[in-house]
Amino acid sequence: MRIYVGNMPYAMTEEELRNVFEAYGTVTGASLALDRETRRPRGFGFVEMPETAEANAAVAALNGSEQGGRRLVVNEARPREERPRGPRTFGGGRDRAAFGDRSFRA
Repeated sequence: MRIYVGNMPYAMTEEELRNVFEAYGTVTGASLALDRETRRPRGFGFVEMPETAEANAAVAALNGSEQGGRRLVVNEARPREERPRGPRTFGGGRDRAAFGDRSFRA
């Protein structure tokens, strides 16, 4: 079972996250979401626990618990929603009409 862990202390490491959940059973993976540019933790992550009963016990016990002065939000992870992929705009979202419909020729 994949578990979402939110509102984590930014200083928490993957090893610390794993240790928190190992008190409730076997953990096969723990990962932190990192900012693409700075590579710093974004304050949430995911934990993988193969046994559903252990995972449910961890969610029940840890949701709302305090770690590093912050109350964790812990629940079963939902599948990532697909975002619509439309055309990208440049220049603050302005379209060509905003520039007097000038074409950009070399």
